[in-house]
Amino acid sequence: MKIGYARCSTAKQDVAGQVAWLEKLGVGDAQVYTDHGYTGRNRKRPALARALEVCRGGDELVVTKLDRLGRSARDLHQIVDGLVERNITLNIDGTVYDPTDPMGKMFIGFLAIMAEFESDLNRQRTRAGVEVAKAKGKMRGKQHRLSPLRRNLLLRDHETGRFTVDDLCAGYDLKRTALYENLKLARSERAATEPNSTEGVSA
Repeated sequence: MKIGYARCSTAKQDVAGQVAWLEKLGVGDAQVYTDHGYTGRNRKRPALARALEVCRGGDELVVTKLDRLGRSARDLHQIVDGLVERNITLNIDGTVYDPTDPMGKMFIGFLAIMAEFESDLNRQRTRAGVEVAKAKGKMRGKQHRLSPLRRNLLLRDHETGRFTVDDLCAGYDLKRTALYENLKLARSERAATEPNSTEGVSA
């Protein structure tokens, strides 16, 4: 029997393409196990555990790419060694690798190293992209400062005494700290625009 496994790293991604390809490789729909939102470096994947559990001696574990099983060479070798011990072959995109054969073992080892290298490279690129974005000021996080008009309205509502702090937070979509910061800024802006109390008084 062929047992298929598909995985995507985030819940927003879709495994439909992998599932469709597994079915073309001869895996029945009921024998496909999928993990959503699990990275290849996360060994505790429920669907993978279930797929490995249902495999029996003589079965094939089928994946579209080796990195669907994992992104760590060490982890991948552990999974493959477990398959060898149970007489389960590994089918990667239609090619069956026999880990007990020296050539098959070499190819799986090479693919495992490449999967880990690609994962490390992607993580490095992501970190570099984040640093560049921070340097350009494009990742400042959510801004809690209201517009001048909204700050003025907030201050007026607050000073009426008719609204609780929780009411104002809900009405202006602010947390308490952001609420107080906006009130403080609104008072400063109002004070700056008020006429000087001594203006027009003769000496």
